[in-house]
Amino acid sequence: MKNRNHIILVLFVLSLMLTACVAGPNLAEDTANEDGKVAGFWQGLWHGIISPITFIISLFSKGVHFYEVHNNGGWYNVGFVLGAGILAGGGTAASRRSSS
Repeated sequence: MKNRNHIILVLFVLSLMLTACVAGPNLAEDTANEDGKVAGFWQGLWHGIISPITFIISLFSKGVHFYEVHNNGGWYNVGFVLGAGILAGGGTAASRRSSS
C-alpha cells in the first residue's frame, strides 16, 4: 500500500510538471507590431534559419527575441519549423548511411 501511494504521488507530481510547461495562447497573433507588420511564412522561414544565433544573442540582449509573437499563426509556424529543419540538415542527416 505504501508503494502504491508513492507511485500515485510521483504520477501526480509528473503530471503537474508537464501541464505547467504547456504553452498558452499567443494573444499577439494576427496583430501588427510597432511598425505595423505581421510576420508571415517567409519571415518565419528566415527566423527558423537564424534561430540558433538569435537564441544566443537573446540571452544577452533584451532587444532581440527568439520568436516573433506578432505573426499570422500557422503559416509563420510552418516557416519557422521548416527554417529550423533546413538548418539541421532537413532530415537528410538522419538518413545517411555509414560507408563501413
